[in-house]
Amino acid sequence: MRLAAYQFGVSGDVKKNTEIIKRAVSEAAGKKAELIIFPECCISGYPPNDLPGSKDFDTNELPGILEELKELSEKHNIGILLGSIAFDEKYYNRAFLIRPGESLKWYDKRALYGWDSDNFETGNSEGVFEIGDLRIGVRICFEARFPEYFRELYKAKTDLNLVIFYAVSNEDETGKYDVLKSHLISRAAENVTPVFTVNVIKPYQSAPTCFINASGKIMAEAKRNSEEMLIYDFEKKELDFGEIGRKRESDRLLGI
Repeated sequence: MRLAAYQFGVSGDVKKNTEIIKRAVSEAAGKKAELIIFPECCISGYPPNDLPGSKDFDTNELPGILEELKELSEKHNIGILLGSIAFDEKYYNRAFLIRPGESLKWYDKRALYGWDSDNFETGNSEGVFEIGDLRIGVRICFEARFPEYFRELYKAKTDLNLVIFYAVSNEDETGKYDVLKSHLISRAAENVTPVFTVNVIKPYQSAPTCFINASGKIMAEAKRNSEEMLIYDFEKKELDFGEIGRKRESDRLLGI
């Protein structure tokens, strides 16, 4: 499966965000991508960086935007994973999965940190989806810091895990970026499952847009703080010697 990730500077201008997303979907389709992923809250903007709070996003706009993206998905035969504020009796930090010929699916963020806890309710879905012959796990930002959220995906036998971020800093320092990259490397290696990620870029990017293989090796990475599309051709592979060993021990520890 050809994967695409588009990192850009998300703002509180929903129309601008949506136009960037639509352009990127068409560009990815032109590059023969089968799935493109975008950052956390990339439609609505993330509160309070881009708008004061979740209630300041007009969620009545969302169905029309998702319908436009559904039409693009059908036109180009491409899947789209992207984030937005959503309202379903309460406000959620939601990742939507749009696929041609399929109904809309989503995953709501469960690990709420700082501003998240001021603006969103905790989700309760598992974040596991079927895309073709692949079993895909989805996680959002802060969840990458906790092995438990990825152990759930290991038990669900996912083939690939996707992580969408809104992780930024106000100063141009790479410490947090390196820490979050190390977390992602660990999540991939300890669960013997590749990870594909995407993040926003402004003010300064604090988590990578990258593909990490099942042994924790970074195979492709976008340039930090630069609007860019990352393309990676993913295919399921037989496990190597080290990966088999980690999987065997994980199965033993988890009683699988």
